[in-house]
Amino acid sequence: MLNKIKNWFSKGDDDAQTHLPESEKATFILSVDNIQVGTLHCEDGIWEFKYTDEFKRHADEYTTIVGFPDIEKIYRSNTLWPFFRIRIPGLKQSFIQEVIQMEHIDKDNEVALLKRFGNKTIANPYELELSY
Repeated sequence: MLNKIKNWFSKGDDDAQTHLPESEKATFILSVDNIQVGTLHCEDGIWEFKYTDEFKRHADEYTTIVGFPDIEKIYRSNTLWPFFRIRIPGLKQSFIQEVIQMEHIDKDNEVALLKRFGNKTIANPYELELSY
């Protein structure tokens, strides 16, 4: 029974199929306590994260995000970092499958999944909002 429950919430093999389509372009704002911490941007199949000037002014009040220790660096990757990846729920969950189906969300598209599910997570106090 315990294994069955674990599988419902698993981020197992089904979730490993998600990716960033090269045609996707989006910018998200990461914030906490009404301070814009950084921007997560994707374009041409590459993810980019950088801290905002606002966060840099408040850097003595906050710690940096795990995986992003240098507030001056622009981080680039062709895979979504775990800090942001945890915002996408396990796709095996029946409720998540229903939402994906009802809202016609591409379950393989990380950007589409972040847009729908990525705003908040119980793992940390940061909010992630799509920038228009």
